[in-house]
Amino acid sequence: MAGINLREIAMETVIEILENGQFSHIYLKAVLDKYGYLEKNERAFLNRLVNGTVERKLQLDYIIDSFSKTKVKKMKPLIRTIMRLGVYEIYYMDAVPDSATCNEYVKLAKKRGFAGLSGFVNGILRNIAREKSHMEFKELWIKYSMPQWIVDKWIADYGKEQTEEILKGFLEPEELCIRVNLNKISREDLAEQLKGQGITVRICDTVESACYISDYDSLTAIPEFNEGLFYVQDYSSQRVPYMAGVAAGQQVIDVCAAPGGKALHCGELVADGSVLARDLTDQKVALIQENINRTGATNVKAQQWDATVLDEDSIRKYDTVIADLPCSGLGIIRKKPDIKYNQTEESLSELTKLQSQILDTVCQYVKDGGTLCYSTCTINKDENENQVENFLSSHSEFTIEKMTQLFPDKEHDGFFICVMKKN
Repeated sequence: MAGINLREIAMETVIEILENGQFSHIYLKAVLDKYGYLEKNERAFLNRLVNGTVERKLQLDYIIDSFSKTKVKKMKPLIRTIMRLGVYEIYYMDAVPDSATCNEYVKLAKKRGFAGLSGFVNGILRNIAREKSHMEFKELWIKYSMPQWIVDKWIADYGKEQTEEILKGFLEPEELCIRVNLNKISREDLAEQLKGQGITVRICDTVESACYISDYDSLTAIPEFNEGLFYVQDYSSQRVPYMAGVAAGQQVIDVCAAPGGKALHCGELVADGSVLARDLTDQKVALIQENINRTGATNVKAQQWDATVLDEDSIRKYDTVIADLPCSGLGIIRKKPDIKYNQTEESLSELTKLQSQILDTVCQYVKDGGTLCYSTCTINKDENENQVENFLSSHSEFTIEKMTQLFPDKEHDGFFICVMKKN
């Protein structure tokens, strides 16, 4: 589109994410919404360039540092970002020849007031383009652009071979997984409607509510989404209510529910039962309510409540307690690539303490004979198996019924689910 420089938009977006601490999934969505008038292929280019540059940051910096006497950390933020974007395009995108890519970023440097550094940008990018076939990435942290401390932690937990499979999984291209509102439409009928709009649909054969879609532009442009016929929800997350045994007539509470996917799914399954969907802030509760309104759920109620605070009125009240608790998010790096740069070993320790505090509180809401379902979107054992072991050591009234750790692949995110029965 005339007058729109996609690379400049990408540069500004990446600066906000990597330099100013904006969350990639939220900020990029806002940018794509702002430029909703762009052609589908232009939005796809912008999305891939931004996400890919954030995702591959460590590897890109390693490449740049291999060719530049001025190391990435010493560069001005705008030049650092231009270099990262340029190297990502050279290595991972083939929309234009490498020489044209170099020219575009040189022009961008000049446009943004760095004409004096345009020769530096040009020389480094052209050298990188010439030598890219000779570069080797032997160490896992470079090859998969993952902080070394995370790689070391996973090798200690799962071994080197499994760790590399996990790292590969995060870089697998992913179709969007949706949960079909089976109370309103069958998967087959929805698939036909979506296919009629040129959207590719694949019906999942292992979770009865799941489909995968691709070749669409914007969700909000799909009438069936706005009508509440489907909800964006990962395969792994959709398994939670099924594994927990949520069924018609039950009383269910989801203690950390935003944005509401599991609570709404439970609402479909309990039929004439009820679901209370809680979260910490008014903003999160408003998000749950927005999705309740869009899907037309009448048996799901949103409520603001701090999960660490005991609600006396909820003690022994619920058949099923869904506790999908705050976690490191290291299982959903593909959706939120900046999360791996923001977590630290210290922050993981704080999260495990918070999880333990919430579990000690909300387990009291389970009826005798009822179910506590603990889940996280991480693959960190301290937050998962070790957290469960710690919980059971002081809560002998609960026993494990089912437990699974999913690792990321092209079908789903990394996710942990443990279903515990109250004796």
